[in-house]
Amino acid sequence: MQLLGFDIGSSSVKVSVLDVESGETVSSAQYPEREMEITAIKPGWAEQDPELWYQNLKKACQKAMAHADVKKDEIKAIGISYQMHGLVVVDKNGKVLRPSIIWCDSRAAQYGNKAFEDLGEEWCLQNLLNSPGNFTASKLKWVKENEPELYSQIDKIMLPGDYIAFRMTGETVTTMSGLSEGMFWEFPKDAVSDKLMEYYGLDKSFIPEALTSFCDQGTITDAIAEEFGLPTGIKVTYRAGDQPNNAFSLNVLNPGEVAATGGTSGVVYGVTDKNVYDDDSRVNAFAHVNHQMPTPSLGVLLCINGTGILNSWMNKNVGSEVSYPQMNDMAAGVPIGSDGLTILPFGNGAERILKNVDYGSQINHLNFNVHTPAHMYRAAQEGIAFSFKYGMDIMNEMGIKSELIRAGQANMFLSPIFKQTVSNISGATIELYNTDGSAGAARGAGVGAGVYKTFEEAFGGLKKVDTIEPNTAEVDATKEAYEKWKSALGKL
Repeated sequence: MQLLGFDIGSSSVKVSVLDVESGETVSSAQYPEREMEITAIKPGWAEQDPELWYQNLKKACQKAMAHADVKKDEIKAIGISYQMHGLVVVDKNGKVLRPSIIWCDSRAAQYGNKAFEDLGEEWCLQNLLNSPGNFTASKLKWVKENEPELYSQIDKIMLPGDYIAFRMTGETVTTMSGLSEGMFWEFPKDAVSDKLMEYYGLDKSFIPEALTSFCDQGTITDAIAEEFGLPTGIKVTYRAGDQPNNAFSLNVLNPGEVAATGGTSGVVYGVTDKNVYDDDSRVNAFAHVNHQMPTPSLGVLLCINGTGILNSWMNKNVGSEVSYPQMNDMAAGVPIGSDGLTILPFGNGAERILKNVDYGSQINHLNFNVHTPAHMYRAAQEGIAFSFKYGMDIMNEMGIKSELIRAGQANMFLSPIFKQTVSNISGATIELYNTDGSAGAARGAGVGAGVYKTFEEAFGGLKKVDTIEPNTAEVDATKEAYEKWKSALGKL
């Protein structure tokens, strides 16, 4: 038997085929090879066309299925991972009414900040575990206030993964975990929040039926099976936002366990069984994939918007003829602290850890007689690592300790400088595994379909490929560089 995992990112769409018996990925493909376009009509805006996700998914799926080891008739289930917090609105015919307002779009922050004040900070934190902030509910409020004619045509709202599942199956459903990420879920009531919906003046009928993350979520249509080159009758049996799914893909399911990613955005994600929150909502808590009352399982999520996207910007604008491995090699020739050059990576929309303010990225102490592109590459990676540390300190205050971090060997965690800097400055041991979001989604599909009877069985093929410990010879210099970086942040 084989399982299919989809990962709908903002940079690309990836598809993996997982062999059930060995637990190993037999084929994977992504499309496009370079980053997908994000449209920014105005500063702070970020939109993508859901049709782009769908077409890229079809191409990636066809590439993955074309591999010699993939046995089409043995595909048993599909799992879907997706970029969190995006808003897709459709009419009664299922037609998308506007481009999706995606996770790094900042336009709705003002509505969420006002809701936090009007509803009461204590009520929001105790019931939503967060400020309504710049999340999906606030994005929908923006549409209502600024595009009323379009708003009047809405029949259902969806998260990006909900939309892909809808296109595949024709079924309009969502998940409890997804609704909590969108800030629609009231935890003490274990239901959609009437109080928030009434405050924003939003129609509760817009929200699809909420299912658990692991269950039968619809069967792909015959037309989709033919279009994608899949057998008929396959069910979607798992759905999760990319960060809960990344934690799941690393077998991070129990209180005290911590996962991290370093894609377009960077995340540290810790699991707890307590309803915890940060008073300033700089770090957020959502329902984890295995959350089910009366036994809570929450993911405490630190998000840095400007992570891989900063490294990508450096690649395109500072070193257009240089590959990422070459950038890493050049940066390795620069001392820790980049000879005084510091970069704040906050150039991808409003940052939660900075209380939803969009300061933009900052390059500080650039010396034309000293600094080279190699310094820029190192300072960028150090700046991203230091932003992780800044947020992890907030998590520590909430009781989420990061002594051991699990991550997939991908994206920023392919960089020796980045992963060593994170370990040096946090004191954490980092374990890297042979997995990614699409492989995790495939494993989730196996659990949801009953192919795997337990979580432990689902992770039989998960293998540790590297371990990074703090380098004691570098710790003092790294801490000194961090203090200079934090001083630059304090001046904003």
